[in-house]
Amino acid sequence: MAKTILAVDDSSSLRQMVAFSLKAAGYQVVEAVDGQDGLEKAKLQTVDLVLTDQNMPRMDGLELIKLLRELPAYQKVPILMLTTESSDEMKSKGRAAGANGWLVKPFDPQRLIEVVKKVIG
Repeated sequence: MAKTILAVDDSSSLRQMVAFSLKAAGYQVVEAVDGQDGLEKAKLQTVDLVLTDQNMPRMDGLELIKLLRELPAYQKVPILMLTTESSDEMKSKGRAAGANGWLVKPFDPQRLIEVVKKVIG
């Protein structure tokens, strides 16, 4: 059974690139257009990993992570931020919210796959 990854980003081109890269590596991908959509999809289906952007309409990545961590099914699910934000302050906020790791955009698809494999196999 393929592992499922929730990819949350308001940029459709970036979501498509992430989904294409992950699917090519054998993962299933659920796409969400922003934090609110991501939270709703996460409640419908528990995934093995969440990849989220930070800056999105309706609900940003930090808020999404905080709300996911309040759900019993997501207390131990790895959550990675995939964002242009790379300041130490933002990374600190991400860790405090419950993020397990950080990837900076633009990302290298091969590096994304390496990190995902390391985190969920």
